[in-house]
Amino acid sequence: MAHFARWIPKFSVNDLARLVIGLAVVAFFIAHEAEFREFRFLQQLELWAYDARVRLFLPATRDTRVVILDIDEKSLKAEGRWPWSRNKMADLVKQLFEKYQIRVLGFDITFSEADTSSGLPVLDALAKNELRGNAEYLAALEKSRASLSYDDLFAAEIRKWPVVMGIALTGQEDRAGVLPPPNFLLKELGSVQYRYVSAQGFSGNIQALQEAAAAGGHIYPSLDMDGITRRVPMFMLYEGGFHEALSLAIARTYFGNAPIKVQLDAPTKTGGQLLGWVRSVKIGDVSIPLDREMKAMVPYRESPGGYRYISATDALRGKLDKDELKDKIVIMGTSAAGLLDLRATPIREEMPGVEIHANLVAGMLDQSIKSRPPEILGITVLCLLLVGVPCAFLLPRLSAVWSTAVVGVLFALSVGLNLWAWQSQNLVVPIASTLSMLLVLYFLNMAYGFFAEARSRRLITGLFGTYVPKELVAEMSKNPGEYSMRGESREMTVLFSDVRDFTSISEGLTPEGLKDLMNTYLTAMTEKVQEKRGTIDKYIGDAIMAFWGAPVSDADHATHALESAIAMQKGLRGLDAEFAKRGWPPLAIGVGVNCGVMSVGDMGSKFRRSYTVMGDSVNLASRLEGLTKEYGVGILVTENIVKAAPSFVYREVDKVRVKGKLEGVAIYEPLGKRSEVGEQTQVEADRFHKGLDYYRKQRWDDAEQVFKNLAYASPETKLYRLYLERVAHSRKNPPPANWDGVFVFTTK
Repeated sequence: MAHFARWIPKFSVNDLARLVIGLAVVAFFIAHEAEFREFRFLQQLELWAYDARVRLFLPATRDTRVVILDIDEKSLKAEGRWPWSRNKMADLVKQLFEKYQIRVLGFDITFSEADTSSGLPVLDALAKNELRGNAEYLAALEKSRASLSYDDLFAAEIRKWPVVMGIALTGQEDRAGVLPPPNFLLKELGSVQYRYVSAQGFSGNIQALQEAAAAGGHIYPSLDMDGITRRVPMFMLYEGGFHEALSLAIARTYFGNAPIKVQLDAPTKTGGQLLGWVRSVKIGDVSIPLDREMKAMVPYRESPGGYRYISATDALRGKLDKDELKDKIVIMGTSAAGLLDLRATPIREEMPGVEIHANLVAGMLDQSIKSRPPEILGITVLCLLLVGVPCAFLLPRLSAVWSTAVVGVLFALSVGLNLWAWQSQNLVVPIASTLSMLLVLYFLNMAYGFFAEARSRRLITGLFGTYVPKELVAEMSKNPGEYSMRGESREMTVLFSDVRDFTSISEGLTPEGLKDLMNTYLTAMTEKVQEKRGTIDKYIGDAIMAFWGAPVSDADHATHALESAIAMQKGLRGLDAEFAKRGWPPLAIGVGVNCGVMSVGDMGSKFRRSYTVMGDSVNLASRLEGLTKEYGVGILVTENIVKAAPSFVYREVDKVRVKGKLEGVAIYEPLGKRSEVGEQTQVEADRFHKGLDYYRKQRWDDAEQVFKNLAYASPETKLYRLYLERVAHSRKNPPPANWDGVFVFTTK
């Protein structure tokens, strides 16, 4: 025994602790995959991993067998708002089958109410009341009845052709129209427990239409926990009967109404119950794999581009070539935003719901629908054991380099095998838990060295973490000795912002509402500052003070500050929709920016201190923020900023002497970057500068004409009206001959 003992690795106390923690990590992930205890964040990671594989292998070719007949904006404009009259729908069906010779037509639409647009109910009411004795009227009505019964016309046309109607199964206990007969009954599955999606109500089609159709299928868009449609239930239960999906009904009709054969796995006994799995459903020779909830994974194609969209109005009016749709499967749906059938998918945030059905139909024809059979659960747990347990033993004994190499190889091997199973075998094998486990084991075992080497980083983070963006903290931590909070003078830029009319806004909100509004606003504005390497100095009620150039030097501090100011104004408008939804008023802010030499450091008293800036340049920036309201502009800067950030276009607004300053200061409004400012904006700024020159030369008539023209073109611009008022005042109260054009402000 002593001979073999020397081969047993010796673990230190720390290594043993890391081993125990490592095995606990492996057990945690196994518990999740074995479904002893499922964790939401791992489920979400798995969904994201699924989406990544969908996008990685997304077919870029167009499927020519399936065409989408689109109720798009063009069709609504040409034919009128939806729903269209049923006689028009009858004409459309006739066109599709007789002229274009399509193979199957599916409706991603329900017709749950009778069409009364012909006025027939009104005419019948007259026949029973006011005109009941008018034989001529009654005869004419009977003669016209067939042509005025739009539902009967539509039903008669549907009856001639292979048409599949859509039905909506819902979670509400409402009922409208009728349902087609179920494909099979729950009691046919026996005493075995199965997972499935059930409905409480429905919106079907009126009886005449449903009875005339070849089949009917539900259009339920199954959503995962993040609101994304990745799977669609092939069968949904309603009142003891299972109803097929629209895509399955279309495929069955395409194959000549092939019967459905449900393939069941042998049940397993769990917790005293027999649990079963519907492995797949067959229609003819086509097998469609299902997951444990009887759902099929949608085999997405590139969108847009994976399927041809044809405007419904073009088909209705016969504008297509005769052979364009021959032998095609046509699914009618809508891409118009106003008809509310846009779905979030792994490949597109807003995909027309009809395209999901098209993907499923094409996948059934291609046999390309992915599968996740019951055996996958055991395979995943085995993989976690084979990868996790050796790593838990080895990583505490390996160096950082070898740990990185081992984990890197295992990571790459896991990803490679998973992608091979996905693409070559059409198998969906969970990957998130395996990769997450590897990363957690790796980082846990690297943490000791990391913490030992990070003492200086923690010090820097403690000093500056609440002031500067985390990116700058990381940069500072590389050379912590270069940074401190001691006072010094630097060339820097400072920014002040303030909410306009904040008092009246706050009076209209509850304390809780005001708190939420300010948190939302300050978070959004702080992000704009920190995105451009800015340091938040403080929040003063609704005001923000920030600076650039400390603690990390920034050669472009003026440019970054100005970019932040512009981004803050744009970001504020990006909050409008959220504010309106929450019943909050839109906000307006003024921003003042100045650069120059400032004192920066840890300042305050023995009771409270902060890392801040002080100096005349800081005070001037604060004054500029207050002046924005006077001139009706969003941002004001000094000539220092104009010189330090020449890549922007500016409009000189005025020369002012603010409270506390003896010298006049030229102030400017930044209009945007030179590469982004349009010619019209530049021309308008040049015209204003011309008027400003006339004003300063006391050429009142010329100045007035320029400002009048500008005010006429932009009546909402306060600046032009302000100068018109100044011109009028100066005519009555002429300034002295040595007037320097400076406007004096006596208040802050």
